[in-house]
Amino acid sequence: MREDRRRRYDDGFRREALELIKSGAGKDTLARRLAIPVYTARSWIRLYRSNGEEAVMGGGGSRRYDWETKVAYLKAKVAYLEKLRALRASKSRGASEAPSSDCSQGGDTGSATS
Repeated sequence: MREDRRRRYDDGFRREALELIKSGAGKDTLARRLAIPVYTARSWIRLYRSNGEEAVMGGGGSRRYDWETKVAYLKAKVAYLEKLRALRASKSRGASEAPSSDCSQGGDTGSATS
């Protein structure tokens, strides 16, 4: 059986990390002071900046969402993907319909010499 090598951090440890993050400590300082991996420090700083203290205290990934929250998330994701698809389609149509400004095609160069 595979060993779970991830370290578990208790609430007191996470509160200490939060105090350092609030005081402006960066990922390297946080990692060095708490003897944690830099990627964990970076992750906690990002969580704090995006979702506040509760996100750092939550244990990362152990949240359970109700049905309505999941449906709302998926609807927003589908709407975003549809906008992205429409944007890409409009860009590709615009590129194929735009006249070429390349003079090497033998078109009118705009010069008035006869």
